[in-house]
Amino acid sequence: MNPYKVVKEFEFQLSEYTGAPYVVCVDSSTNALFLCCYRLEVDVVTIPKHTYLSVPMSIIHSGGKVEFEDLEWSGIYQLKPYPIWDSAKRMKKDMYINGSYMTLSFHMTKHIPIGKGGAILCDNKEDYEWFKKARYEGRSEVPYHEDDIEFIGWNMYMTPQEAIRGLELLKNLPGDNKDLIEDPPYRDLTTFKVFNNV
Repeated sequence: MNPYKVVKEFEFQLSEYTGAPYVVCVDSSTNALFLCCYRLEVDVVTIPKHTYLSVPMSIIHSGGKVEFEDLEWSGIYQLKPYPIWDSAKRMKKDMYINGSYMTLSFHMTKHIPIGKGGAILCDNKEDYEWFKKARYEGRSEVPYHEDDIEFIGWNMYMTPQEAIRGLELLKNLPGDNKDLIEDPPYRDLTTFKVFNNV
C-alpha cells in the first residue's frame, strides 16, 4: 500500500468540504503562501500590518515586495492585488472563492489542529499540477527511479501521519465555524526591525 494515498484522500475530502476543485496539501500555511506567490510571480503585495510574521517573509522569499496597510480583517484577507487569500483563520463549508488561490493552516491553534500543515485551494488544473510537483522536489507521482525531474522544487510535502490526523478531525468538523480571533492581537509588523525598510 502506498502511504501517500492518504494525503490524496485528505486533499479530496478538503475539496469536498471547501468547494475548491483542486487541493494541494503542504507542510505549512507559510509554504502554501510562498508557493502561490512564487507561482504568480508577485511584485508589490499589500497586506494588513497586523498579521502573522511569516506572511511578508513568504512574499519576500518569493521575490516580491511588501506594502503594509492598516486594515481590520476577520478570518481571511487578500494579498492585494493578487487573487491570493490568506485563509488561515477560516474554515467553512463551500468557502472557496472562484478564480482564487486560498491557503489554509492546520496549526494546533486552527480549526483542524493537526499540529502543522497547510493547503492550497485553486481551480486551475495547470497550477494544481505545478503545486503538486513543486512541494515534492519537482517529482511526479511515480516511483523515484522512474521519474525524470523537470524543475527544481522544494521539500514541502505533507506527511501521511499528518494527513491521517487531518482526516480524523475533518470528519467531525461542522460546516459553519466562527472565524478564529488572535488573542492577544497580532503585533503591528511595521514595528519589527526586519521590516524597517519595507
